[in-house]
Amino acid sequence: MTTFLDHVTVADMNADPYPVYARMRRTQPVGYVSALNAWLVTRNADVRFVAEHPELFAAWTAEPSPVERTFGRPTIITTDGPTHHELRRSFDGKFRPRTVESYIDRLVRPIAERYADALGDRAELMAEYLEPVSVRCLAAVLGLADLDTDTLRRWFHGLNLGATNYEQDPDKQALADATAAEVDSVCVPRLRKLLDEPDDSTMSHMLHAGRAPGDPRTVEFVLPSLKVAILGGLQEPGHGAGSVLAGLFTDPDRQLAAVVADPGLLPAAIEEGLRWIAPIGTQFRNTTAEVELAGVTIPADAPVCAVLASANRDEDVYADPDRFDLHRPIPQQAAFGFGKHFCSGHAFSRHQIRITLEVLLRRLPEIRPDGSVPFFGWEFRAPARLPVRLR
Repeated sequence: MTTFLDHVTVADMNADPYPVYARMRRTQPVGYVSALNAWLVTRNADVRFVAEHPELFAAWTAEPSPVERTFGRPTIITTDGPTHHELRRSFDGKFRPRTVESYIDRLVRPIAERYADALGDRAELMAEYLEPVSVRCLAAVLGLADLDTDTLRRWFHGLNLGATNYEQDPDKQALADATAAEVDSVCVPRLRKLLDEPDDSTMSHMLHAGRAPGDPRTVEFVLPSLKVAILGGLQEPGHGAGSVLAGLFTDPDRQLAAVVADPGLLPAAIEEGLRWIAPIGTQFRNTTAEVELAGVTIPADAPVCAVLASANRDEDVYADPDRFDLHRPIPQQAAFGFGKHFCSGHAFSRHQIRITLEVLLRRLPEIRPDGSVPFFGWEFRAPARLPVRLR
């Protein structure tokens, strides 16, 4: 039977997926979107169920997922069980919340201050401040600080083409594959050197953290997950920060002014911004058997997107969910996922967004929007531009 989902296009989703999600939650909370070659699960409780039941919805798939077609196997986001546990251990050395707190301020603040000082009276904050700060911070913690910002931003956009290529567009895949090959050419020699000469970078910890001396993980084992970190971390905190500001700009005289007057409100603004526009839209899974969910039978071995962005706007959880509300009494938002695949970098991301916005608003308290804020993307969504007046 034909439904409205058969007419949804990738262009529709990139332009604005939220009307599609809202209609699905009302009328068809689980449905197959042919343009994406995947089943979408949209209600908060169902999204959580999918993420928390790997025996029914596995992260690993027999056929490579869009991420794996570009990044290789195994990756931290497309495995379960012992392999997933070992890959999470590889990130623990730099991304445990207490560890992050020990270094995050001295890492992020000088970078943010340098870029804030360079802003003029008017700026496009995504390109001139938020994305560069995000790129430089993660590059430093990964061990890629010597690479230029343009290269790192290009890596993000190239890998993004592959990770979101549900429609299997060969042109997008070719560009993504070329980017992945470039990442390999730069990172593999560094990883091989770190096998024998470890340091305090994330790349080194991925090889050595939680391992006995002389028994590191192999380069081949950690390389696909390093690409996940490059994709998910180089710009996503910057994208999240852009969405927080865009949300505050919807009511500058009250909500933006409140945060400028009291930076202690920033953590609440960040949680609401990540709820309002989830930077990463889904957790991808595959059914291990035929499953009934929300009255719909999903066949075995079917690709399933647990839509975090839709869970964050479920009317059964959030009142008036399409509105950014700094003072919303917010339950746990879903932007970092659910279950054992809850994002390893959540503490790093939250702190980076906080410090980046803290520096901007303290130095430039007269900031105001300078035009409309267009958004783009469904799997990775953020302001395409964020024009502002600063003085």
